[in-house]
Amino acid sequence: MFRHCRHHMTPTPTNIYLIPFNTFYTRKAQKATLYRENKHTHMATSVQEVLAPPLDSKAEQPPLFDGTTRLYTAYHCPFAQRVWITRNYKGLQDKIKLVPLNLHDRPAWYKEKVYPENKVPSLEHNGKIVGESLDLINYVNENFEGPSLFPDDPAKREFGLELLSYTNTFNTTVFTSFKGDAVKESAAVFDYLENALHKFDDGPFFLGQFSSVDIAYIPFVERFQNFFSEVFKYDFTSGRPKLAAWIEELNKIDAYKQTVRDPKEYLEYYKKRFLPQPQD
Repeated sequence: MFRHCRHHMTPTPTNIYLIPFNTFYTRKAQKATLYRENKHTHMATSVQEVLAPPLDSKAEQPPLFDGTTRLYTAYHCPFAQRVWITRNYKGLQDKIKLVPLNLHDRPAWYKEKVYPENKVPSLEHNGKIVGESLDLINYVNENFEGPSLFPDDPAKREFGLELLSYTNTFNTTVFTSFKGDAVKESAAVFDYLENALHKFDDGPFFLGQFSSVDIAYIPFVERFQNFFSEVFKYDFTSGRPKLAAWIEELNKIDAYKQTVRDPKEYLEYYKKRFLPQPQD
């Protein structure tokens, strides 16, 4: 539930690469150096990228498996945003090409020839298609150059896995709360994040330094914050100072800021999906 943008179940062909994220994260890190820049930015992320318009049903398919690494994405999808942030933070704008799709009018070739799951994100790399956003965060982290996004410290790795495993519970609980008493029903999961941010004191992020865990949560927290404020007139960071500081620090990171879209568009979509609509 609530694990991707526009999912349609279909059989998985042999060139689709799906591995549970724990398989990735429990490997010994290939790169031991964790970048610890005070500003949490990477040089290649400082230039604002010019974004191409989304491809619709009339668009031609880009060449497949021609040596170009492509991230099939949707600018407003929070799952795809996770991988977009990862790409930016590692400075891979010139190594991984964005291929944005219009999810309301998506090209038929995407399902037929690229990714039969017909959802985003997916990554075309080394003759295969890799799917699922949590898997892709770490796939990009392990297979491309740039700052490491998962620590080597055993305690941090263990807690990081716990937090990554909790993302679906967090998202599902908050989305479900929209149909009831949202403030009351979502309180426990926001408290979970607040408490988690107290675990390490060597930085403002979940594992101290910026990591894949922050990337996994921020696209959803960003949308939830706007929705709670606009619809329920509630600030869920009130009484949760660590969570408030975490959001503030993330908004200083270029790699994340470059992926943020107009909140009004999120709000309208969420209102239509989760709130009662007037009857004709």
